[in-house]
Amino acid sequence: MAPQEKIRLEKSPVTIAHISDFHIGSYHFVSNLLNRTIQEINELGPDVVVITGDLTNEGFRQEYNTARAYVNNLECPRVIVVPGNHDSRNVGYLHFEELFGERFTRMEVAGVEILAVDSSEPDLDNGRIGRERYKQILQAFDKPDHFKVFALHHHLLPVPGTGRERNIIYDAGDLLEVLICAGVHLVLTGHKHVPYVWELEGMYVVNAGTVSSLRLRGHTKPCYNLVEIREDEVVIYRKYPFGERDVIACFEPGAHGGRHVVSGVVKEIAGLEIE
Repeated sequence: MAPQEKIRLEKSPVTIAHISDFHIGSYHFVSNLLNRTIQEINELGPDVVVITGDLTNEGFRQEYNTARAYVNNLECPRVIVVPGNHDSRNVGYLHFEELFGERFTRMEVAGVEILAVDSSEPDLDNGRIGRERYKQILQAFDKPDHFKVFALHHHLLPVPGTGRERNIIYDAGDLLEVLICAGVHLVLTGHKHVPYVWELEGMYVVNAGTVSSLRLRGHTKPCYNLVEIREDEVVIYRKYPFGERDVIACFEPGAHGGRHVVSGVVKEIAGLEIE
């Protein structure tokens, strides 16, 4: 891997709106919350919107049609969507591909490299990325002066306040090693309906809460994330529909960097040649 360099952006800040877990079709779904969130995002005018799965509750066609109608109301020209475990129920991933497109998306926005990957498994709450994707991940993040974002539905690290850990992705350890080695700065996830931030080896793993479901734990409220990326600072906000926002993370990109050399372990799990 190339050495980590100072981040260079074509504009500042580059803003990402990160929303997750609509659960359209569930009796916990509140349309007013989602409508308000879309209105707030349109007023903000972010550079990209990332939706990390569970747009539907059971993966049925009618739920997908409704989800597509809501997403169409976003005025941002760049919207990235990956399915969640609920979206892949009942062969729902076929509807996802028909209505939202590819389940793996790579996009570059003004010096910010985003790779969004489907982590769902049909009819299972657990998820996986799989070693067949590791080489692709390393290759996607090959520009050392870009800010690097990886997005998926399932959480990579246990989230406090969510009870017994049952469905973190199966290959979380290998994937974390690959992401750190690739120099990824930010990971966006959903799934647990509880917002939280972990920092690991200079990489920030940001879990979004549910934006429009009342299936909540404890005193958690529906919310979403806003990310402002500058060359010398990244600020992540938690925003409540109809409410205030607060800072949940602030860091200097590239301050710690990734691992500059692909280790033998990563080469082995990614299927790369070991010199």
